[in-house]
Amino acid sequence: MKRSTSMPGQPSPRSEASAQPAQSSFQPFAISTWKSLLSSVLLVLLGIGLGAALVGGKGVSAQTTATPPQLNLNFIADVAQKVGPAVVRIDAERTVRAPAPFPEEFFSDPFFRDFFGQAIPSIPRQRRQQGTGSGFIISPDGQIITNAHVVEGSDKVTVTLKDTRSFDGQVIGSDPVTDIAVVKINAQNLPTVKLGRSETLEPGQWAIAIGNPLGLDNTVTAGIISALGRSSGEIRVPDKRVSFIQTDAAINPGNSGGPLLNAQGEVIGVNTAIIQGAQGLGFAIPIETAQRVANQLITRGKVDHPYLGIRMLTLTPELKERLNQDPNSRILITVDQGVLIGEVIQGSPAERAGLRSGDVILSINGRAVTTADQVQQEVERTEVGSTLELEIERAGRRQKIRAVTGSFPAPSGG
Repeated sequence: MKRSTSMPGQPSPRSEASAQPAQSSFQPFAISTWKSLLSSVLLVLLGIGLGAALVGGKGVSAQTTATPPQLNLNFIADVAQKVGPAVVRIDAERTVRAPAPFPEEFFSDPFFRDFFGQAIPSIPRQRRQQGTGSGFIISPDGQIITNAHVVEGSDKVTVTLKDTRSFDGQVIGSDPVTDIAVVKINAQNLPTVKLGRSETLEPGQWAIAIGNPLGLDNTVTAGIISALGRSSGEIRVPDKRVSFIQTDAAINPGNSGGPLLNAQGEVIGVNTAIIQGAQGLGFAIPIETAQRVANQLITRGKVDHPYLGIRMLTLTPELKERLNQDPNSRILITVDQGVLIGEVIQGSPAERAGLRSGDVILSINGRAVTTADQVQQEVERTEVGSTLELEIERAGRRQKIRAVTGSFPAPSGG
């Protein structure tokens, strides 16, 4: 008995008695195959139609609304293309004195001279230190905003544009209190950035950073505004008088001085700090602060910061209880919130106004203050010589004191 065999793609042969001509035996296969193919095509077209209907319907409304209003899906690239030419790389060189491993008297001692003979090792006392940062051009004639720590102590500054042109940079002025500096290059018709407003920001809005992290020029990163009003103490730079913007846009060494941008490509901050060992924590100086400081540096070469001259603590219920129960304390506190003056600097505007240690500041110019950072911000937003009206609590009684701000003392060189 013969075993029937079939070849793939062909119908099985039948007995000779029932066999039909070759044409008729293959005809059903052709018709069924075309029906099958036609069904497949109809299913594919139906799937495409259903997919289009889902995309146009409510099924992906969350994805659609996540797109920034009036922006296409490539808005970050658009911002980078528009702003990138105005972002520069800043290379700074400075001479630093290297600490000697041994005191100079070591090799002048006769014993060691006899021991070493003429082969006394020569130890270099100075070395060249190089650093890289970023900046952005604010005027067509080459004024550039960057961080003060990028150019601090430098004796040579080189500015490189995105088109690879390089210029010698001159530091017009630097303010270590806010970490802002202005550098000038000799050029004309340069691309510039557009300055925005950080005062209108809200957490969750887009944030774009452009800079030169780790020497990788024109790097673009994106994220969101994570928080606003971070104090210098919170981000571990207590010597600065700035209220910082927090972002999760990647910021690394070399980004310092570069712009933080909104979705429209406007500068809203100057990237300045990261917390070592942390992920997704970057901080920027608000553009209003940077612009105010830069204007003073350009016109006068220095910045005058308003100053009261007090050391203060944020008052808490625990601090209040501890002070009131201390038999050696001469302070009586009856309020639960405010800013406690711990010390009044001798000869300061605060001393001339009559403020005392133990006073609790409740408000400044009618605005309530509950933290030491808020007092600093209220003072910083004024000009030197401005009059501040402080409401204080002293020994259980409230009173108002007027204080005229002075100029923050310049740090002494050391």
